[in-house]
Amino acid sequence: MIWIIGLFIFSVFLSAFFSGTETGFYRVTRIRLVLDALDGRFMAKFLLFLTNHPALFVATTLIGNNLANYLVSLSIVLAAGALFPGNSTVELLLPTLLAPLLFVYGESLPKSLFFHAPNTLLLRGSPLFFLCAILFAPFAAVLWVLGQALQWLLGESPTQVRLQLARKELVDVLEEGGEAGLLNAAQRRLAQGLFAVANQSVGALAAPITKNQVAILGAEKKTALVYAKKNKISAMPVAKQGADKGDLIGYVRTCDLILAPEDAIQSYRMLPVVAGSDTQIAALLRMQSSGESMAVVKARDGKTLGIVTLDQLMRPILYSES
Repeated sequence: MIWIIGLFIFSVFLSAFFSGTETGFYRVTRIRLVLDALDGRFMAKFLLFLTNHPALFVATTLIGNNLANYLVSLSIVLAAGALFPGNSTVELLLPTLLAPLLFVYGESLPKSLFFHAPNTLLLRGSPLFFLCAILFAPFAAVLWVLGQALQWLLGESPTQVRLQLARKELVDVLEEGGEAGLLNAAQRRLAQGLFAVANQSVGALAAPITKNQVAILGAEKKTALVYAKKNKISAMPVAKQGADKGDLIGYVRTCDLILAPEDAIQSYRMLPVVAGSDTQIAALLRMQSSGESMAVVKARDGKTLGIVTLDQLMRPILYSES
């Protein structure tokens, strides 16, 4: 009977460990792991490896939780058979009576502890998880292959998971920095805005030329100024008279039109070209370094995707609510 009790306690411990580790893994600060790994801590390097290969962590945790649940059920059935042999009613009632105990100590409590102290508890429990990862490696490999096949069929990538985890970590770090007084509200919003658009392509933001008012070289500037004032725009693309609307030669700023002594549009600024696959941050830096407030966005095949302005690139960064 003693070994049955020992099996029950061990299985509850395994359930608590894998349940808590799962929560701690998604709460741990990756920056902390990187710093510990640079200090030469092997377990920090192991956890950092898992964050870059989440499929291995998920497979190990899944096998561990299922093993713990099986051992809990086995120990309860063995205990019922030893205490009340041949009584099927007890075998049904005993798991029901023990369910609240298993839920509190095998699921709820460890998850709460790892939620509030993920870095400390995850590092302390990493040697056991490392041992389990080695023992479960043959079975985890099968799950990993199935996961890769599913990702191939559905077109999903683990990179998306890593990016979501990384962004959540950065947001948490910024919030903690704000609470500690290291960042004020404006600085935190600016940093969050940068993270929000860091991986978004400029091609998705570009407005098609058909939706832009194109100024004609040599035309009266009065019409262009009326349109700019009505729509509150600071610049518009320029094309030659009689040319196709998509054949742009540059752009003109509203302030330059106002200050120019001529009644017609005679001069224009060069229109820089950015690739549609470039990130919004890269396009913003390029436009700021060149001093231009408008750029044309083109695909790899040279096809024009649209026009993007400096205001369009700055707005999601300065006014981000994420």
